[in-house]
Parts: sequence; C-alpha cells; structure tokens
Amino acid sequence: MSSVPTPHNAAQRGQIAKTVLMPGDPLRAKVVAERYLEDVRQFNSVRNMLGYTGVYQGREVSVMGSGMGMPSIGIYAHELYSFYDVDVIIRIGSAGGLDERTRLRDLVIAQGACTDSNFAAMYHLPGTFAPIADYGLLSTAVRIAAEKGVRTLVGNILSSDHFYHAAADADASAKWQGMGVLAIEMESAALYMIAAELKKRALGIFTVSDLIHTEGALSAGEREESFDDMMQVALATATCI
Repeated sequence: MSSVPTPHNAAQRGQIAKTVLMPGDPLRAKVVAERYLEDVRQFNSVRNMLGYTGVYQGREVSVMGSGMGMPSIGIYAHELYSFYDVDVIIRIGSAGGLDERTRLRDLVIAQGACTDSNFAAMYHLPGTFAPIADYGLLSTAVRIAAEKGVRTLVGNILSSDHFYHAAADADASAKWQGMGVLAIEMESAALYMIAAELKKRALGIFTVSDLIHTEGALSAGEREESFDDMMQVALATATCI
C-alpha cells in the first residue's frame, strides 16, 4: 500500500473499517455516524469530506462522504480500496425515479450502472465495459429488504455526469427508460469500475426522492423517513459480510 495519509484523507492505517458506507453528502455521513453507530471516532475532515468509524451490532463500520459526481467518488473509492485496505463500499443516497414503476420512498438497488460519462476511457478497453455490483452484496441486500418489507426495485440505474440536463432532457430520459433503467444518480458507475479494477466489492442502494417520469418529490422531512429504510438495509448488509 502507498503511504497514508493521502492528500484527501487524514486517516492513519487501521482507522477505517473494512466496510465503508458512502453517501455523497459529507454531512449525511456525520448524521449516519451519530444516529446509527456507537463508539464513533472521526478520521477525516480534509476538504470537509467527513469520515467516521464506529460500531454497529458488534461490527466495525465506517462512513465517509464521496462528494458529487464520478471524478470525486473515483478519488475517494480508489484511496479507500488501495491505500486503506477497504474491502467493501456500499454507496447510499437518493435517486430520481425513471421507470414508471418507481414511487417516492421506494428503494432501488443497483444491479448495474449505465453511464453517459467517459470515465471508463482511462482503462483503454477494446469495447464497452458494463459496471455491475458485487452479486453477494446485491443478493444479501435484496433479501434483507424483502424481510423488512421495504418496497424495492432491482436492476439498472444511470450514473450521469449531468444533474440539471439529465432531468430536463425528456427525450434522453425516455430512451433510458425504454431500456429498463430504473433511476438516475451520479456516482455508482465509477464506483463499480474502480471496484472491478481493484478486485474489490461494491453496491449502490438508493431512496427514490423524486420522480422524473412524472411530477413528484419528497420534502426534507419525508427524505429523512425514507432514508431510514435505506440505512437499515445498508447496515444489515454490512453486518452480513
């Protein structure tokens, strides 16, 4: 492993758990740590990208923000996997529902991640790479969600480089929807590619916070309620590894 700390992470070796939950928002990482974990220790505040390690049901788990977009999560995921000996990253966040079956508060578990990004170009592959989740993590999360009675859809999502344009471009949204894509977010394709490159494990679990196929969005309070379902599934998955 390369020397740590890194330019983006102040943690020393041993301060980060083997499994990391990764929301985009660093303040959400703080909320997760305070609400769900015991014996919490902060390991990073560089660039205000907060990171914490604590204990959940007797297992050590870390949570750290990734920032927005594939370049940002690409940096943090690479460092966690390569320099801090992390084995599993579970991305947690919100997504816009594309498929007509998606409803507000639904859970979407990303089996695969389509993308409009050029992120994979750095691998110089002789074709198109299909970023997919780790099957063990995926099957565990699906089972746990079913046991908890959480309405869940499993399949392809879109990791887009564009926030406003992706939601506003009805023609593009209809084309992705026509290919069975469930929802849009901005990071998972890069996470899945980094995990594949480094022979690590990754999964994305999302709460549908707004609907792109029709009008509708959760309020701030409603997001907090739905977020709890996602966290229960993500944390239970982390403890089953």
